[in-house]
Amino acid sequence: MKEATATGVKWQEAIASALLKTKRNLEQHPTDFPHISNGKHYEWGSNEDWIEGFWTGIVWLCYEYSGDESLRQHAHAQVESFDRRLSDKLALDHHDIGFLYGLSAMAGWIVEGNEQHKALALRAADHLLGRWRESAGLIQAWGPEDDPENGGRIIIDCLMNLPLLYWAAQITGDERYARIAAAQARLSRKFLVRGDDSSYHTFYFDGSGNALRGGTHQGFRDGSTWTRGQAWGIYGFALSYRFTGDPEFLETSKRLAAYFIERIPESGIVYWDFDAPAAGSVNPDSSASAIAACGMLELLEHLAPDDLLRPRLEQAVKRTMNALAELSLGMAQEAEGLLDHGSYHVRGDYGPDGYMIWGDYYYLEALMRLEKGIPGYWYERERN
Repeated sequence: MKEATATGVKWQEAIASALLKTKRNLEQHPTDFPHISNGKHYEWGSNEDWIEGFWTGIVWLCYEYSGDESLRQHAHAQVESFDRRLSDKLALDHHDIGFLYGLSAMAGWIVEGNEQHKALALRAADHLLGRWRESAGLIQAWGPEDDPENGGRIIIDCLMNLPLLYWAAQITGDERYARIAAAQARLSRKFLVRGDDSSYHTFYFDGSGNALRGGTHQGFRDGSTWTRGQAWGIYGFALSYRFTGDPEFLETSKRLAAYFIERIPESGIVYWDFDAPAAGSVNPDSSASAIAACGMLELLEHLAPDDLLRPRLEQAVKRTMNALAELSLGMAQEAEGLLDHGSYHVRGDYGPDGYMIWGDYYYLEALMRLEKGIPGYWYERERN
């Protein structure tokens, strides 16, 4: 794919296309959520995976952009589904509570000041807090407490779930939420970020918090750099800096971003793992590029005007978003996804090349940041 020029893609056109697709998907699947598939389509079904919040986040973004009342009603109906899910404790034995409830219930509070949505988001924050393992000093990523495989496991994705806890501390005044979120971010910085500024996907500890080993679940190998994980780190550490003001988090986000930028290929869209062998076909991951673009836009808000990384970040965001918008606008309008060529679990042959709802969300969030200054749903902001 050739790189689009700075004026070759209009953000408004890209957002308008995303809005039309979102409304059509809602008309065709009014009560379902998009799930990962191995084809060029979404599998639509119930609210029981880790990814459903991204769909509701897209609906909220489209409502904020358009003011379309039908979108607001769809968003409210979806939040009700999340309320039932939390009450039933349905498939919530993991740390992705921020992805689920930050982009649905917390978003409803941020957009409208809806008190019911705020209460639901706080209940979700309490659930996430329940995954803190005091003896090990970590938020357990997956599975029940004392799980033999995952009992002491953290993963880099968790950084993007921490804003729910930071926000809960601001809303309630209970500093325990923020203290645990910052502790998890510091642990992630120490063990998931490597000396060359690359990152592990996951790290294992014993029940007392002693470090065991780094590894991967969805990357190429244990010592490789899974691009989506690196992108989570860019954005997640920048957000932890926003909430805490800890300069180490800002420095870490900058390091991860510089590593990422150096490895963006000519197409503007990164591959699924920076260390995957170049021989043969290497799957791209448009979702990693979209997440990284959002993270770099967040990072830019915190840099001094004369920071030497600033022009590199600005250029990388422009290059990435031009490539993603060109890709999106080149897709058929009847396609369900906003972005093609995302990947989920390449080695496992599960969603190796297709639509990824989180990629769609971050792509639209980045467009909204660029066009309207709407930064998604990770922290409080002034309501319109």
